[in-house]
Amino acid sequence: MDIDPDRLDWSHLRSFLATAETTSLSAAARKLGLTQPTLSRQVAALEDSLSLMLFERVGRGLQLTESGRELLGHVQDMGVAAGRVAMTAAAQRSDISGQVRITASDIFAATFVPQMIVEVRKRAPALEIDVIATDGISDLMRREADIAIRHVRPEQPDLVARLVNEATGRFYASSDYLNKRGRPKSRADLAAHDWLSFGDADRNLEYMAGMDISVPREAFKVGSENGLVVWEMARAGLGICPMDDIVGDRTAGMERILGDDLKVNFPVWLVTHREVHTSPRIRLVFDILAEAISTR
Repeated sequence: MDIDPDRLDWSHLRSFLATAETTSLSAAARKLGLTQPTLSRQVAALEDSLSLMLFERVGRGLQLTESGRELLGHVQDMGVAAGRVAMTAAAQRSDISGQVRITASDIFAATFVPQMIVEVRKRAPALEIDVIATDGISDLMRREADIAIRHVRPEQPDLVARLVNEATGRFYASSDYLNKRGRPKSRADLAAHDWLSFGDADRNLEYMAGMDISVPREAFKVGSENGLVVWEMARAGLGICPMDDIVGDRTAGMERILGDDLKVNFPVWLVTHREVHTSPRIRLVFDILAEAISTR
């Protein structure tokens, strides 16, 4: 699609992007802090300037037209670029200082967060960053943390959540374990193996049953609430456990179970307080984390 830059208004493009992402004029208006009539006028103005129909109404919602879908990718790229400009400008401000506390699961905190903090330090060297390794959302609700990285969307209305990635996990065991116990050829073979539990074993069993994996309760002889501990147990040859495939595939001596046949898709949510709209330091770190996680 050929677009004349001189005919574009970024406020109109933002309104289009928010509407495309929420599929609702009212939700898009709330997201941008506009009235619905104002947002509707901006979307209509963009359609007029491009001589294109970008949305069509389907039931009570909106659906992108073919032209709208083609335009969306370009506007999303512009949104990312605009975000980078805003982050760079914010980081140069002398008042971007103080502490930001980030909470993430122990595995995510140890494996991915340090490199993200490197980027934070580059852009805002006056900030102090504290990392809290835990899976609970309660630390965020008790104001013990400013930003949380979670794999379940929080339901608390006072929190702001953004889905930043869809990650993939697989099941792994050490080569030493598999050499002794044999490599499973099918899901049925998994019942004869030892398993490591993340937390409550019954919850693990319930989740696995939803994946059509039938394992007896007695297969779970060892486990921990701490993901890093479970992973080290798997590396020691104590059994099979799930792991983010970025971590699993780069760990020497660990093998995927059933290759690509057995995988887990899980979301990565970035969660914070509503102060993200008014606190420059929290907004800066939130945006840097969102950018890093979305491209990891």
